[in-house]
Amino acid sequence: MTAGLVLTGRDELFARVGTELGTSDWISITQQDVNTFADLTGDHQWIHVDVERATASRFGGTIVHGYLTLSMVSQLQLSMFDIQGFGYGLNYGLDRVRFPSPLPTGSRVRLTVELTEVTDVPGDGVQILLTNTFHREGGDKPVCVAQSLIRYYP
Repeated sequence: MTAGLVLTGRDELFARVGTELGTSDWISITQQDVNTFADLTGDHQWIHVDVERATASRFGGTIVHGYLTLSMVSQLQLSMFDIQGFGYGLNYGLDRVRFPSPLPTGSRVRLTVELTEVTDVPGDGVQILLTNTFHREGGDKPVCVAQSLIRYYP
C-alpha cells in the first residue's frame, strides 16, 4: 500500500489540524489472524479463539482482540499518508483508547484518521495527536477509537 497524502514539514502539519488525513481500504480479520495474535501474546481468552463456545455467546461467534485491532494503526496509517521533511519520527504513545463495540471475527474494518493537534516540542520537533477511528462494515458504532502521539525531529 502506498500513501495518498504527503505532508511536508511543520507548516503543513499545523495547517491541517482538525482535518481528516484519510480513510483506509477495508481489510478482513480472519480467525487465523486472531489465533496467531493469541499465540504471540498469550491471550487465549475463549471469546477470541474458541469458535464453538463463542457461537453460543451473545456475540454469536468469536470477536477480534481489541489490541489486535489497535495494533493495525501503524500499517493502515502508512497506507493513507506520509509525513516528510523531518529526520525521523518516533511513536510517543497513546492517550485515550476505547473499544465501544465488538469486532466479530471475519468482519471487514477500516480506519479513519484525523490530525487533532500539533504542538512544538523541545529539540526543534513537533508532536502530532492523531485520532484513529476503526469502523466495522455494517456497524453503527466504532470498534476502536484511539489517540496516538508521534514526535518528529529534524
